[in-house]
Amino acid sequence: MRWDIFCTVIDNFGDIAITWRLSADLASRGEQVRLWIDDPAALAWLAPGGCPGVEVRPWTQALDTTLLSALPASEVWIEAFGCDIPPEFIAACAPGIEASGINGVIGIRPVWLNLEYLSAEAYVERSHTLPSPVRQAPVSGGMKWFFYPGFTRRTGGLLREADLLLRQAGFDATSWLAALQARLRPEPLAAPTPAGAVQRISLFCYEPAALPELLRQLDQAAHPTHLLVTSGRATAAVQSVLQGGVSLHGRLSISYVPTLTQRDYDHLLWACDLNFVRGEDSIVRALWAGKPFVWQIYPQQDGAHHAKLDAFLSLLQVPASLREAHLAWNESTPAARLPSLAENIAEWRLAAEHVRSELLAQDDLVTQLLQFVLEKR
Repeated sequence: MRWDIFCTVIDNFGDIAITWRLSADLASRGEQVRLWIDDPAALAWLAPGGCPGVEVRPWTQALDTTLLSALPASEVWIEAFGCDIPPEFIAACAPGIEASGINGVIGIRPVWLNLEYLSAEAYVERSHTLPSPVRQAPVSGGMKWFFYPGFTRRTGGLLREADLLLRQAGFDATSWLAALQARLRPEPLAAPTPAGAVQRISLFCYEPAALPELLRQLDQAAHPTHLLVTSGRATAAVQSVLQGGVSLHGRLSISYVPTLTQRDYDHLLWACDLNFVRGEDSIVRALWAGKPFVWQIYPQQDGAHHAKLDAFLSLLQVPASLREAHLAWNESTPAARLPSLAENIAEWRLAAEHVRSELLAQDDLVTQLLQFVLEKR
């Protein structure tokens, strides 16, 4: 089938990261995808090689209706995260795919989906696959379907490539870290040490108020830690804390990681003992990594992210100490204290492995999307 997927890049690259993974996963299963995006710049480092079967098209302010009319028709339309498919696309492409009917040629409507944000809140199960009548011409009388990713069997599941487990089984962390070493600045990877002697932690965050406390805790720990800080806001946040007076005394070494492709970001999570992640795409990758993690949810001005975080922690039944770490990491002020990582990481590891096992038993998002579309065609 052919899919038209629309995405607007709001900020922080989570939307483009998710829609690219979705597009690439569909293409890996033989689907043809046109990804319409208003700002594809991030794909230059997220997916520099592109993907066979995925055609990236610029979503300018007004699409050329003449060019649209010449495009092969698609069977599926997806508007990601509440964006609206442009009216000129609907007008030009609404006739849909032609097929032979009893009385001649008839038009087949594409399956129109609204792919929603990821959440563990109760409304997701209630709202998943609900229809919404379409009233605007020329597609009036049709249906738009709401499709919700999620963490339970009554939701649309999570993005998980068909070859993920095979890639993880063949992953060589030592070789991958050695290849990364030449790219790290300003500090190289720590010198080789006995296995397990140096704890590796990845840091992908916004500007958490608890960041100074995290750096102090790691620097004062009994065992050395190597902190791998992702580019962008995480690097700026760490450097700001260090310039603000937090000094290190030798138990913590810090390396700043250059921009990584999506696949290499997965590798970073697999190579670390603990991962601090942010937003929606990276929390899913942290879950599949099966390593302990702390999630910084995207902060919202109305505080809605706190309910979303609570629902996530409750659904996954995380240990009390891991809940405490999440609450502290997501506070806007440093009042809440991070629990001791050293004392709790073993329990967090068991919890992460259990959650991963439970989620692997569920169908992934693309598998469910394909099944749903075939039912509605």
